[in-house]
Amino acid sequence: MARIYPFRALRYDTSRVKMEDVVTQPYDKITPAMQERYYETSPYNLIRVILGKQFPTDTDEENCYTRAAETLRDWRKENILREEAEPALYGYSQTYTVPHTDEVRERRGFIALGHLYDYADKVVYRHEQTFPKHKSDRLSLFKATRAYCEQIYMLYSDPAFTAEKLIFDSGSPADLAITDEYGVVHKVWKLTDPQLINLIVTAMADKKLIIADGHHRYETSVAYAKERSAQLQLPLNQPYPPMNEDSKLGTGHLPVPAFPEAAMMMTFVNMEAPGITILPTHRVVYDIPEFSSPDFITKASAFFDIEELDSPDVSILAKTPGVAIVAATGDGNYLLKAKKEVIAKELANIPARQAQLDVVQLHSIILDRILGLSSDTITKLGNVRFIREVDEAVGLVTSGEADVAFLIKPITLDQLKDVSLSMDVMPQKSTDFYPKLLSGLAIYALD
Repeated sequence: MARIYPFRALRYDTSRVKMEDVVTQPYDKITPAMQERYYETSPYNLIRVILGKQFPTDTDEENCYTRAAETLRDWRKENILREEAEPALYGYSQTYTVPHTDEVRERRGFIALGHLYDYADKVVYRHEQTFPKHKSDRLSLFKATRAYCEQIYMLYSDPAFTAEKLIFDSGSPADLAITDEYGVVHKVWKLTDPQLINLIVTAMADKKLIIADGHHRYETSVAYAKERSAQLQLPLNQPYPPMNEDSKLGTGHLPVPAFPEAAMMMTFVNMEAPGITILPTHRVVYDIPEFSSPDFITKASAFFDIEELDSPDVSILAKTPGVAIVAATGDGNYLLKAKKEVIAKELANIPARQAQLDVVQLHSIILDRILGLSSDTITKLGNVRFIREVDEAVGLVTSGEADVAFLIKPITLDQLKDVSLSMDVMPQKSTDFYPKLLSGLAIYALD
């Protein structure tokens, strides 16, 4: 059962700040240059909370996490952030141009609290592996601030489009409309009608949820919810508790979590609706001892048919059936087309639905078997970077900063659904959903 809850969000007072100046991209998409720009844009930019600067003088008593908590408290005292008077759900749309095309799409969903389930409960499903370091960082921030400033991006399936019709068919104007630095137009509708909220809650009750973005934050939150469940002696998955009019999370006729940590802020998007875009995330490899392009190609030819290319043109990938990867090296560019029977035998211990994926063959055959970079090695040494833009990835090789770049096709939504609902996982950074959910549109404060 997928439980969702309305909540009284903290939101920026738009009479005090310009929203474009205070919202950010998700923390894990913020480069050092972006962080600096956000700092300079406004003293109230959310960067100071979700990804504050670190200093050599930081201690256990004063650091980026304690400063984030203090900043959040100050903004609430100054009424820069105000708590909503009523619990609500929030319709959320994003209108954008698909990168490197002229196609305009709109992705629609809604923001709510989502109950935290262990993967074993078979309500929430993951699709990729995570990095321990990132989970530790997010837990430290959450314990200090006791607030969710960013949303998990959740997918669900509803061919009847129940929630979308309830939220968007009225044609009412958005309460908020802003354009981010990538030209994406974000619109938000506040929904406070209890009857409407309960209809959406009921419509979501039988849904299975797949994490699109936010695996680290989700797993961190589940771990903390279990910790708090034990401390409070309240079962994490108990039915809705009795409600009272004084609850800051709900009212007497709206559902609330058993305790604040039992839920987190999420954006829910219907997989059946148009507007979902998944981009590829390319791999750039550094610091391979005595790396040799000819030697690599010789070893790769045991598993792939090799075709030399004039340039690292990724358009060839869409025209190539089956698994195909472009390898850009300092000595040349190559199209690698999988030898199905050879690779099927090599990956016989991996479920077929995974073994046939480009990203899995890249990690299992090329990175692991050929280059000696297992998942543990990549996590430990950090010698693989995950990059969206082809030009950036190839440029690092051309400049001599990297040994080789591997350019791949994007995962399809059907592939992701098949792998996730089978309780399998793909390698880290297998997907890149575009656009990202803006941070700062709403905040779930536990206190």
